[in-house]
Amino acid sequence: MRVFFVGLFCLWLEKENSYLYNGIWKLIGGVVLKNNKYEIDMCNGTIMDKLVSFSLPLMLSGILQLMFNAVDIIVVGQFTGSEALAAVGSTTALIAVFTNLFIGISLGANVLAARFYASGKNKEMSETVHTAIALAFVSGMIMAVVGLLFSRLALEIMGTPDNVIDQSTLYMRIYFLGMPFFMLYNYGAAILRAVGDTKRPLIFLIIAGLANAGLNMLLVVVFNMGVAGVAIGTIVSQCISCILVLRCLYRSEGSYQLRFSKLTIKSFYLKQIFQVGIPAGIQSTVINLSNALLQSSVNSFGSIAMAGYTAANNIFGFLYVSVNSVTQSCMSFTSQNYGVRKTKRMDKVLLDCIILSFTFSFTLGCGAYFFGNELLRLYTSDPDVIQCGIEILAYTTVPYFCCGIMDLIPGALRGMGHSGVPMILSIIGTVGTRIVWIFGLFPHNRSLSFLFISYPVSWILTILMQVICFYFVRRKVHRNILTQG
Repeated sequence: MRVFFVGLFCLWLEKENSYLYNGIWKLIGGVVLKNNKYEIDMCNGTIMDKLVSFSLPLMLSGILQLMFNAVDIIVVGQFTGSEALAAVGSTTALIAVFTNLFIGISLGANVLAARFYASGKNKEMSETVHTAIALAFVSGMIMAVVGLLFSRLALEIMGTPDNVIDQSTLYMRIYFLGMPFFMLYNYGAAILRAVGDTKRPLIFLIIAGLANAGLNMLLVVVFNMGVAGVAIGTIVSQCISCILVLRCLYRSEGSYQLRFSKLTIKSFYLKQIFQVGIPAGIQSTVINLSNALLQSSVNSFGSIAMAGYTAANNIFGFLYVSVNSVTQSCMSFTSQNYGVRKTKRMDKVLLDCIILSFTFSFTLGCGAYFFGNELLRLYTSDPDVIQCGIEILAYTTVPYFCCGIMDLIPGALRGMGHSGVPMILSIIGTVGTRIVWIFGLFPHNRSLSFLFISYPVSWILTILMQVICFYFVRRKVHRNILTQG
């Protein structure tokens, strides 16, 4: 209840005391913008500075989200024990499998909205927004039911050890109660990204994340609620971020303004959202399914290895959000320029994104590798758990720039409206390689080190296939634009 009132206070703060609200923006590196103009012109002017302006708040949002998730893990690990740490960590890949199909569909909403916004199609933009938000609510309700009914069964299939499965099931069931809020926030943020606004979702996430961190300390440390406490803190924070983003869309001016009376799912726009979003969602779901299979292999080493993987995977997540922010930028910029038929600018967007992604991922990857011991000690003081984490980081951090490039090419293709073939190639390259590795090679070389070599191998193979795909799709798209022009 206290967190709810904190959220209401922040809403009042923006409305009644804009001077103080803008001061907060300055503190987090934002800029005070006049007339509520948070959008970025992606179709004119220089590209790199706009990519940085767009992707940095997006990256900070992801990093802050992971930091708040890390607080969940740190609080559980330090105040409840390694079994609770393993219980929370064992759900990560599985939750991603359940949710990423619908999160992937939100990318379809982002691409379609960006295209309509850039080309000035206000009616189509508005109907896309209302279809996307209605879809988010429906998908969130579906995920809540699925999570409640099938959490334990899925954990049993993954081979979760008996000493942690009860806590893992409890965590997942509470977590999935927040799925409607989670989906509404993600789809609402996707609409804002489509018009170039990544700053307001950042401040919403800060507010919600601080509430989450405070609730973790209260519920776990003071009330000793363990994994249930961190799950409750998570869904309350998701509710706050959902309220803030929906309020933002409601108060926006122009074509992406939200009116709850207009919420409906129109098949014409739903079909176009699905054309881009479903392949992206399937790709993400299947890749996370391969990660769940890998989690099962880690589980076979026992709870110590599971705890080490939990900590290492959280660090690994910081690398992911850095490259994913650039991928999201590439998709939005490409989609807007595709909407106005600027083919040369689309090529320049991809080239600049490759440079940006490499810079982010290589810098952070080297930092994670060289300071691995110190970072892992934030999660646990158990030397055996730290050693397992170090083994995993050794093969997944420095080469992570390959993963960034692997994701960028499908992002550019989705921005052009082509999502099916990149999905197939990503599944073959990443999932196929890991399945062969886990079931064919790993049984003969049972070690964490050998298991995680599969990551860079799968990234490199997938890049080779995606580059060939991009060459032919790009040529087709450019030819079609010239013909239509």
